[in-house]
Amino acid sequence: MENAGQKSGLKAKVQRLGSHLSGMVMPNIGGFIAWGVITALFIPDGYIPNEQLATLVGPMLSYLLPLLIAYTGGSMVHGQRGAVVGAIAAMGVIVGSDVPMFIGAMMMGPLGGWCIKKFDEAFQEKIKAGFEMLVNNFSSGLIGFALAILGFYGIGPVVEALTNLMASGVESIINMHLLPLANIFIEPAKILFLNNAINHGILTPLGIEQAAETGKSILFLLEANPGPGLGILLAFTLFGKGAAKSFAPGAIIIQFLGGIHEIYFPYVMMKPLLFLAVMAGGVAGTFTFQLLGAGLRAAASPGSIIAIMAMTPPESIVANLAGIIVGCVVSFLVAMVIIKSDHSEDDDLAATQEAVANAKAQSKGQDGLKADNQATFGKVNKIIFACDAGMGSSAMGASVLRDKVKKAGLSLPVSNSAINNLTDDPNALIVTQEELHERAAQKAPNATFVQVENFMNSPRYDEIVETLSSAPVAEEVKKQPLTDDVVQGLADYSKIDHIVFGYDQVKGSANMGAVTLKKLLKENELNYPVTVVPISELQDETTALIITNESETVKAEQQAPSATHVLLTDFVASEKYDKVIQNLKK
Repeated sequence: MENAGQKSGLKAKVQRLGSHLSGMVMPNIGGFIAWGVITALFIPDGYIPNEQLATLVGPMLSYLLPLLIAYTGGSMVHGQRGAVVGAIAAMGVIVGSDVPMFIGAMMMGPLGGWCIKKFDEAFQEKIKAGFEMLVNNFSSGLIGFALAILGFYGIGPVVEALTNLMASGVESIINMHLLPLANIFIEPAKILFLNNAINHGILTPLGIEQAAETGKSILFLLEANPGPGLGILLAFTLFGKGAAKSFAPGAIIIQFLGGIHEIYFPYVMMKPLLFLAVMAGGVAGTFTFQLLGAGLRAAASPGSIIAIMAMTPPESIVANLAGIIVGCVVSFLVAMVIIKSDHSEDDDLAATQEAVANAKAQSKGQDGLKADNQATFGKVNKIIFACDAGMGSSAMGASVLRDKVKKAGLSLPVSNSAINNLTDDPNALIVTQEELHERAAQKAPNATFVQVENFMNSPRYDEIVETLSSAPVAEEVKKQPLTDDVVQGLADYSKIDHIVFGYDQVKGSANMGAVTLKKLLKENELNYPVTVVPISELQDETTALIITNESETVKAEQQAPSATHVLLTDFVASEKYDKVIQNLKK
């Protein structure tokens, strides 16, 4: 048991590290796609060469993309202040080296965030009133300055040497025609939910280096190749049984066109021998890629055939399609043999998921979902789907359950989040995949958890809705006013005793909004304290009126679901302030 626990802990640590790495890249994939499109179109070998627009390629690669990564990494550690210091620190390694500093940015961004976080923890409470802005601005500036110098002279050269070493290693593996063997490790690691860590934490930075030199990189295709997963789903479509067979055609559309590879993971887990099928498909696909000279201009995210073809240079169209087809065919053939030779009757995907979940609950002395969570379901006022990146599969799962919750007449907000962004909220019901539960539980130990194998069609969703509908507080949840009601002035303002302007990234406009509302309150002889607070620090109080920008309202509602919320399109000149004043007077 101890060894099993150690292995589980090690896997969670590896997943956590990979999640931090990919978490710095995933939110900025749009930047990589923009760079890839500009490169594909305007460089001399592009679709429509343009010498002037091609000058965008170098600065975006050397400065924009690493700074986005560093900014995001600093923000993950300590919000806006961490983001600013992380970006300043990254400039040292960027300017102090001759290669694109993606790995350096992944180091300096979180380091900058950590340094300013420790400073704030040590000195924030000691700052004299009136000197907060002065100390905050100078501390972030000076710490950023020191880290930039450190990066320029110390870290930059070391990272450059490591980057060159890794690039040489990858080049040697490619020259020795051994790159296909990497898929022996990549394919199983994907199914253990390390897919984002591998692709965006390791392969994307190395691929960008290669693409900058040669115009394309095969590394972008190693994890993103949809062929092996497509082969698995085709095999279940033709030779599977029960729900596994019926769900497979829909899963093909989601996986191959939508690029959500997680959809086929439960199929492989259901029959562990299918790991051999995806490994064989991955190796065969990569061998074909390498043999024909395949590659992408930039990372394809998600791993959809549409995204892959958009990033494909003209000369690699046939090679890329051939590698995907070969990977699919080999995976399909191996999976076909495994599925047809398995004469067990239990091929029902939903039944398998439910049996595994119940077995796991019973092993803990529980009896399914209700016994596991009945005591705490009464406190639940929001549902969060948590996965590694907080995008693809969790967004789809949230959509499925959101529809069920709505049809049941419940007004609970259902959202999706990256595990790293979870907060420890005892009122949250967090739905996560079994492989990721340990990490999620560490981020939110007091939340209520439901583990599923497949976000798309888990039998537990109906149980969640049924349990919530019968929970003691469920009726109160149904009666909570929606945001649209609050905007129209229909919410109950009688309990409100203070007003909070919540912000996520930009504090300045929230401050200006607070000044505007304070003036209106004073003119109307209303005595309500008005404060400005980061959304991540909002308190869940029924007596609070929280005002946020409309793009950030959902996040604020998740942080403080019991408060009254008002969304604005403009903090400074909003006609809704008059409605707020009118409601407060009632």
